[in-house]
Amino acid sequence: MSVQTKNIIVIPMGDPAGIGPEITVKALDKAEIYDVCSPLVIGHSEVLRRAMEVTNTSLEIHEISDPSEGKYVHGKIDVISLDNLNVEELELGTVQAQCGKAAYEYIEKAISLALDGKAAALATTPINKESLKAAKVPFIGHTEILEELTKSHDPLTMFEVRNMRIFFLTRHLSLKDAIAAMTKERVCDYLIRCDEALQQLGVKNRKIAVAGLNPHSGEGGLFGREELDEIGPGIEMAVAKGIDALGPVPADSVFHHALNGRYAAVLSLYHDQGHIAAKMTDFERTISVTNGLPFLRTSVDHGTAFDIAGKGIASSLSMEECIKLAAKYSEHFLTTQATK
Repeated sequence: MSVQTKNIIVIPMGDPAGIGPEITVKALDKAEIYDVCSPLVIGHSEVLRRAMEVTNTSLEIHEISDPSEGKYVHGKIDVISLDNLNVEELELGTVQAQCGKAAYEYIEKAISLALDGKAAALATTPINKESLKAAKVPFIGHTEILEELTKSHDPLTMFEVRNMRIFFLTRHLSLKDAIAAMTKERVCDYLIRCDEALQQLGVKNRKIAVAGLNPHSGEGGLFGREELDEIGPGIEMAVAKGIDALGPVPADSVFHHALNGRYAAVLSLYHDQGHIAAKMTDFERTISVTNGLPFLRTSVDHGTAFDIAGKGIASSLSMEECIKLAAKYSEHFLTTQATK
């Protein structure tokens, strides 16, 4: 039995043909990871060994079947290894059905452990949409998988980079469709949910600024009426319900002010608006947090990087930050969940 006392953060290793295995072993080669949590990998032992070879990482793989068997000490990687891959046919940097299937099954197992209370949080590595499709997995990404397997509704995405947090009113929609979705009812609902998410993460002062859509937030209707007709009224509705929200604040300044501590978070109106702000601030330290699930989930915000897979040059900084952020928020999240 393990004598670990730190929260278990479970790490599905991602698409075996991508950089997920490499950044996983690199991250777990850092002693400071074990100072804040007990990391547990769900993946394939042989793929992890190959990843260690190309990254010049020397760690002992400790295969277990249950989290309670883990050692959780620096120098070992505790792994629940799934026999779901023909390693001899694995081609790094390519779309393969077997890799999409394996990546999905790693996530599925990780979710199962979290739902059973055997892990405090998930810290996920990249998966590939084309590989999932080739495997006939009926989901396009992590969020959709998490939503279905946990029976959650419309999980709320938050980015954290340095001390800036960004929520998203819309995600994978065309700009035209995103604008159509910017109704006052949606703005109000999301501000309430953003406040709940911040509270669950232990954030005390929860002032949320809503980014504007048009230049200068529409300049009183001169450059568009979305702020006057939908976004502004939605903010007013949320404020009437006790939410500490304001705006719309022009998008060319709101993220700067958030980074400097004026707001606890920004509600970005569409995908690229918030993504650009976060990644220009610090690409590798931009971490995604999925709220609205029965457990906490953090993720790197980059892809499988097939072009450099197997070269050992992928940076693990984002993965390290991803695990640390899961550890940072997991204790308060678990306490909050227990009181529900």
